[in-house]
Amino acid sequence: QVQLAESGGGSVQAGGSLTLSCAASRYTYSLDSMGWFRQAPGKEREGVAHIDSDGRTTYADSVKGRFTISKDNAKNTLYLQMNSLKPEDTAMYYCAATIIKKGGGSWYLRYGMDYSGKGTLVTISS
Repeated sequence: QVQLAESGGGSVQAGGSLTLSCAASRYTYSLDSMGWFRQAPGKEREGVAHIDSDGRTTYADSVKGRFTISKDNAKNTLYLQMNSLKPEDTAMYYCAATIIKKGGGSWYLRYGMDYSGKGTLVTISS
């Protein structure tokens, strides 16, 4: 198992930036994949970004070119750098992970991962 704890959410104006962090309870190099998901009020959870054990990344079309996922295996921490934020990025953001490989990045963004944190709220005002 793995426990995940997100931090870094907050309120910013449109066009601004935020960096989310996710601390993992086990070595991140031992995880097959990690990722970020979000859920806006009244909407289903959606995959935002994925990173595999080799550092390959996959992004949702809605955030490509604006968000960057990365991880620091020395700190067992996952990050999401979010730039050019829009009001439609407002959501609860969840860190997620899977230990045993099930698919590729697009598969994980569509179907989710095995473990998730409790989330951190991001609010973007216009």
